[in-house]
Amino acid sequence: MRIRATVAAVSGALALSALALPAAHAAGTAAPSYQEGAAKVLRAARAAHGMSAFTAAKPATGRPYALHATFSNLKIGKAYKVGTTNHVALSVSYTLTHGTEVNIKASDFATGPYIYKGVSSNPSKVIFGDDAATCTATSSTVAVCKGDIDIHPSDGLLENADAGSWNVGALAIKWNGQQGKANPDLSKVGVAEKGGLGSTLIQRNATLTTDASPEPVKKGATITVKGKLSRANWETGHYGAYGSQSVKLQFAKKGSTTWTTLETVKGDSAGNLKTTVKASVDGSFRYSFAGNSTTSAVTSASGFVDVK
Repeated sequence: MRIRATVAAVSGALALSALALPAAHAAGTAAPSYQEGAAKVLRAARAAHGMSAFTAAKPATGRPYALHATFSNLKIGKAYKVGTTNHVALSVSYTLTHGTEVNIKASDFATGPYIYKGVSSNPSKVIFGDDAATCTATSSTVAVCKGDIDIHPSDGLLENADAGSWNVGALAIKWNGQQGKANPDLSKVGVAEKGGLGSTLIQRNATLTTDASPEPVKKGATITVKGKLSRANWETGHYGAYGSQSVKLQFAKKGSTTWTTLETVKGDSAGNLKTTVKASVDGSFRYSFAGNSTTSAVTSASGFVDVK
């Protein structure tokens, strides 16, 4: 079983929510994963600074001290489409500047990016990577780090309302011998973290179909072009209708790679699309949806019609 470490606001407190743990972890007898450790340290670090979203959380053993490290030059993709089953990795790079007491190659040092909903001081949800980032030193106190933020939609972590803009942050942890302990003494752990380093869109993946008929058809006759727009429903784990959206009907003549928009069709409440055109020349039809902040753009496979 993969450990899912998520931080979410529950009754005003930032806590590890929806945390699926193997039995050994739940019993406190096994070492936490990078995700689990990062979530615990981040929560404790925020509580140490009196941030309201954390102060009501379940107390940890000790609170971490401030690690001499800062983050800059963070880069992440503009948008990521997430379906219902496939793992999606958000690749992130950033510059880590640290004190001379920080050894980025030490076995008890870890750093990584994360995304969160809402404001940094009071996020409603936080997602980390499955593993820590890897860093390459460019000087004795500067390194370029690269890591993934991992989304596993089949875990049931995402709700449909989570689609849209997410903010990006990064953290660094110096475990000082506490790494690998099920219940580490966090007062011995150094942590640096920073939100507001960037943003990205997490979109519900969309699917689109096109069916042009009849085929073949006589010149001048009516062609009916149907289709359906759907998108991932993260709460049910299936794709559902995306209704009342404007979608472009496009046409390309046989032998051409140039697509021309014939008209814009608005789907019904069930996502169904339907329009008619007059048959003129051989060619292919397709529907194309431009997408929006919550749902990915998508273009259907084309349907060829032979005009006699």
